[in-house]
Amino acid sequence: MLDLTTLGTATDRPPLLIAHGLFGSARNWRAIARHMSEDRRVLSVDMRNHGSSFRSDTNSYFDMAGDLADVVAAEGVAADVLGHSMGGKAAMMLALTRPDLVNQLIVGDISPVPYDHSQTGLVRAMAGLDLAGLASRGEADRRLAAVVADSGVRAFLLQSLDLKGEFPRWRLNLKVLEREMPRIMGWPEVDGTFGGPVLMLAGGDSDYVKPEHRIEIKRLFPNSRLVRIPGAGHWLHADKPREFETIVRNFLSNSNT
Repeated sequence: MLDLTTLGTATDRPPLLIAHGLFGSARNWRAIARHMSEDRRVLSVDMRNHGSSFRSDTNSYFDMAGDLADVVAAEGVAADVLGHSMGGKAAMMLALTRPDLVNQLIVGDISPVPYDHSQTGLVRAMAGLDLAGLASRGEADRRLAAVVADSGVRAFLLQSLDLKGEFPRWRLNLKVLEREMPRIMGWPEVDGTFGGPVLMLAGGDSDYVKPEHRIEIKRLFPNSRLVRIPGAGHWLHADKPREFETIVRNFLSNSNT
């Protein structure tokens, strides 16, 4: 099963499962998970081939949805599920294939459609980083800057660099993620719909959730609504954490009443 970070205690509210995006981990969601755990149990996972979770030869959305299903099933009760980007697609696939396990769904800045861009360049940048003699994240940032110009992207990627072990290493299965990138950027055909409450959250400065996606979103998730957060990009929970958390809390509270 996926590696879990668990906060809070069981209450009369459903547990909240958080699934991170590509190149992320549960640690990216620590602050939000801590705040959300004030009135419920919160489970943050490392997705397969990420963080401390198991390594696998595949990274399809059916596989990732199955991993999430195992986590929720072990809780013994349907969960509210929050997923961002790749984790958002995995969460949508979970809701479509195992609707019995999902109470409410929150999807962060991604649509159930294939995308024509790729993150292979970032995989290769990480794989090509000279890790010899690295002793600080600052030095890693200076080396990575030669191939990744955006400081914010570098800071995000370097959260997955482990400098505390015997030798520096990435907490990512880069070889498999590169090979599976077409699947990760894509979206498979899937039957069925999910009729429960769905909140689609998008960054106001992001182009991941486009107007033309609304037809497919409504077909698969008829009880969905879209909210944009002004001033937020793709990593909307990091760009506007207070606004993100407030909207999520209001959605979960109103939908539970």
